Amino acid sequence: MRFHDRREAGQELALRLMEWAADGEFTHPIVLALPRGGVPVAAPVAQALSAPLDVLVARKIGLPGNPETGIGAIVGDDPPLFDRRAVEMLGLSEDRLGPQVAHERTELHRRELLYRGDRPAPDLSDRTVIVVDDGLATGVTARAALRHLRGRKPGRLILAVPVGAPESVSSIRPEADDVLCLYQPSAFWAVGEWYENFDQTSDDEVIDTLRRHSATTPER
Repeated sequence: MRFHDRREAGQELALRLMEWAADGEFTHPIVLALPRGGVPVAAPVAQALSAPLDVLVARKIGLPGNPETGIGAIVGDDPPLFDRRAVEMLGLSEDRLGPQVAHERTELHRRELLYRGDRPAPDLSDRTVIVVDDGLATGVTARAALRHLRGRKPGRLILAVPVGAPESVSSIRPEADDVLCLYQPSAFWAVGEWYENFDQTSDDEVIDTLRRHSATTPER
């Protein structure tokens, strides 16, 4: 199973979530995308549910010398969340990772300002919050996002991704009330291999998607 692009993946997620919503268990739902790649996936979901679409900016902390390998993540001003097993196996320390954390914190705040401007974060109390990304590899970024959101007292917290590594999906389930992953291939190397088109999502695409959805589905 491969998705043509992120939008098609979002449409597939939307169909499944519409089945869940039909049970009447979604209370004032809101869709939060993890930018940048999660935004084009989340847009069809929010549209199908007639729900507001917003972003939760999270940043992966990469391995020194290999930034694509995530060994931690940050959200907002929360302390960094590390994959402690990976950090120990690699002989690293949080002090040594300090420069990476500082760099990602700066980029996180830049993107928050770019995507959200002066707009306040939405009130999530007692709402159904659906967190969407384009896939789940190590899961450390999604884990940091879910822990951050749990502190904002949602009524129901759902993680929805089109594809994910089976072990990562299994390990992250305790962090959410529900986890929806459409495809869990046993041979999983990277999220991008399960998309025919996995071009990088740009800042402009994120901003345009948020603006267009806000115009058609304002916050209730």
